[in-house]
Amino acid sequence: MNEDGLEGLSAPARRAVEAAHTIFGAPRHLELAQASARGRAWPIPFDPTPVLALRGQPVVVLASGDPFWFGAGGTLAQHLQPHEWNCHAQSATFSLVAARLGWRLEHSVCLGLHASPVAQVLPQLRAARQLIVLLRDGAAVADFAGWLQAEGWGRSTLWVLEAVGGPRERCRMLVAEAVATALAEDPAQSPVCVAVLAHSAQQEGLPTTPGRPDAWYAHDGQITKAPIRAMTLAALAPRHGQCLWDIGGGSGSVSVEWCLAGGQAITIEQHATRVANITRNAQRFGLQQALRCIHGTAPQALQDLPRPQAVFVGGGFDATLFEHLQVAMPTGCRLVVNGVTLETQALLVQLHASHGGQLQRLELSSVEALGRMRSWKAARPLVQWVWQR
Repeated sequence: MNEDGLEGLSAPARRAVEAAHTIFGAPRHLELAQASARGRAWPIPFDPTPVLALRGQPVVVLASGDPFWFGAGGTLAQHLQPHEWNCHAQSATFSLVAARLGWRLEHSVCLGLHASPVAQVLPQLRAARQLIVLLRDGAAVADFAGWLQAEGWGRSTLWVLEAVGGPRERCRMLVAEAVATALAEDPAQSPVCVAVLAHSAQQEGLPTTPGRPDAWYAHDGQITKAPIRAMTLAALAPRHGQCLWDIGGGSGSVSVEWCLAGGQAITIEQHATRVANITRNAQRFGLQQALRCIHGTAPQALQDLPRPQAVFVGGGFDATLFEHLQVAMPTGCRLVVNGVTLETQALLVQLHASHGGQLQRLELSSVEALGRMRSWKAARPLVQWVWQR
């Protein structure tokens, strides 16, 4: 149900509303549907239990736009059998906004940030990028615009859209850095979403390839440097939805870039200060739901974890840990170990001889000043072993 209420529903949808014994929805939906005594507002926080308790009865659930795109439909459907439900979908808010602005929806990034961290927008920002963002309420609009300004995107154009598709619809075009002032004088009313045309005089956006600049990360010097990180991610071969164990996380940069590629990561780190850095880096990129950090040591900390599709060991690798990983890793799981010390490198040479895989020595040098001239400064050589279970 959109903001035009019953008038915007199809005939089958209106018949379902008329026949329902109970109608669930947000208070504004129940009012639009004229649910009266049949109406039941969603519990806060959202919980589908009251709906599921009425299985077998004629129940209607009202949700905005497309309930299977950041909506209640997907949550309910996973608990019900196909014959138990039917969906009468209306135009999604994303589609309505694109129609108002004349944007190609396939060229626009669509995000639901009702209860998600705004930082997940960061990897999506590019010059002239179009985004359509659903927000919690009117106050969240100023917070979102303030975050854009803090990240260097304050010159972006924002369209603040209220009650799209209904008689209360309003659209205001503002520059991000001016939103707080404008909304202080005339606040935005829920339901609200924001369309963004990104613009920055300083920022180019986050690179899309692995090996992002070290400066993006909080670290104490214990970080897989950008060139090595790029080669490590290439060896780990992230795929959407797969799980990584990152043992000896350091700054968590490998886990962050795995998650930016669409995966889930569990990072094991024994030092509390580095755990704090990993947490900060997950928050920096809005990855709190994708990246989990465990304060501990392997193999003890690996007990009862979801099975991984890839394992990276950046520090603390030894024969005991490898024996444990051989048991814990499922068939097809990829293991990547980076060794800097002679002891670890010697072990990797032995394991390569007995188990195969790929073994390579990585040596990098960078230019630094030498008096009035310049010279190459070599980093410590690193041996990388890649093996598949």
